[in-house]
Amino acid sequence: MTDAVSITLPPLPDNTAAPGRLVILDTQVVMDWLVFDESTLLPLIAAVESRHLHWVATAAMKAELLHVIGRGVAARYSPDLQRVETAFTQHCRFVEEPSLSIARPRCSDTDDQKFIDLGLALAATAPTWLISRDRAVLKVAKRAARLGLPILSPAAWLKLNAG
Repeated sequence: MTDAVSITLPPLPDNTAAPGRLVILDTQVVMDWLVFDESTLLPLIAAVESRHLHWVATAAMKAELLHVIGRGVAARYSPDLQRVETAFTQHCRFVEEPSLSIARPRCSDTDDQKFIDLGLALAATAPTWLISRDRAVLKVAKRAARLGLPILSPAAWLKLNAG
């Protein structure tokens, strides 16, 4: 399925390489955290900030976020770009975009395929969750789960990890 993709995770920002479950946060979830201060995400954010979950992204994912928060509804909230940059610097581990085989679940929104591809590549070697609010991404959940990648809404993740 992955054409022998091997993603090497860089050390955490404090130069540790602590083991733990990896998490990919889609653009909407990161916006809910860093732009809209969505309080329902507090347990998820606490898990990322405490390094119980290790947030992983690519440069393209960050670029998409910056593009989206610069326009539309998010722009009206006057997002704190320094807060966004600090969150990525302190809590995110950047990796190169994986190159996967053709035989993988396809997202109807090609802009979201990068989240699924990274999740599948990471899940091949380490426990990984993809947390998304995006309907197109969530539609791929059953197919991705068969390949070892749970795709969950924030509410589903919170329910799974309550208590």
